[in-house]
Amino acid sequence: MAEALVALESALLTHGLPYPLNLRTAKALEEAVRAEGAIPKTIALVRGEVRLGLSPEEMEALAQGGAEKASLWNLPALLVQKKSAGTTVAATVHLAHRHGIAVFATGGIGGVHPEPFDESADLLALARTPILVVSSGPKAILDLRATLERLETLGVSVVGYRTDRLPAFFSPSSPFPVPARVETPLEAALVLRKSRELGLGAVLLVNPVSQGLPYEEVASWVEEANHQAAREGIFGKALTPYLLRRLSELSQGETDRVNQRLLLENARLAARVALAFAGLE
Repeated sequence: MAEALVALESALLTHGLPYPLNLRTAKALEEAVRAEGAIPKTIALVRGEVRLGLSPEEMEALAQGGAEKASLWNLPALLVQKKSAGTTVAATVHLAHRHGIAVFATGGIGGVHPEPFDESADLLALARTPILVVSSGPKAILDLRATLERLETLGVSVVGYRTDRLPAFFSPSSPFPVPARVETPLEAALVLRKSRELGLGAVLLVNPVSQGLPYEEVASWVEEANHQAAREGIFGKALTPYLLRRLSELSQGETDRVNQRLLLENARLAARVALAFAGLE
């Protein structure tokens, strides 16, 4: 039987959470994968080299700050410049596939922002990479309807894990239906195998968080946070961290607790799918 490997991104470690919560969370995700019987591979750039799996010292150094954020558009330059960086979903998907890893676990994917022309590189990476990505849907700050439309246009297989509705990151459900669903990790693994046989891109397995927040409540906080960002002139790369911080404040820390829960649940599900897929190989 092939090894059951699960890729994990490192932008969470370098940019997603404050120290030392980022380090604790990254270690907990690796442990969750191991507890299911699979092998975690946290992907990052360390001094100009792609690392699949980090030593405790490397993880600590990345968590303490100062690292870059690697997406597809700056990945070659960062490697040439011998930089250390956390990898986004787009970069992790690309590097995982290049190194033979079939399953990747993350929190939420990037997508289409309400701001015109602001669209995540994650979408194109998913369209062209034959990998299974476990996530809790698109990040809550995005335009969900537009993101789902783009996923359809790009031919990304969106599959609900025991759900008919698109999870909205902090919320286990949204008004938007998904085109297909599976009930077991084996079924998800079979969809990945069939997708690869057809020469298609990623399978996005959307996994609703077990205990989340009501969709309407989060949507109202997102609207409020966006208005505040506009008043303060915050846009571009600074917008996402600002909005997530405001959501944390508006929810009195509840979004942070849900975020950690869904990350762990996605890591566990990814491990189960990776084991099922390895059994098919």
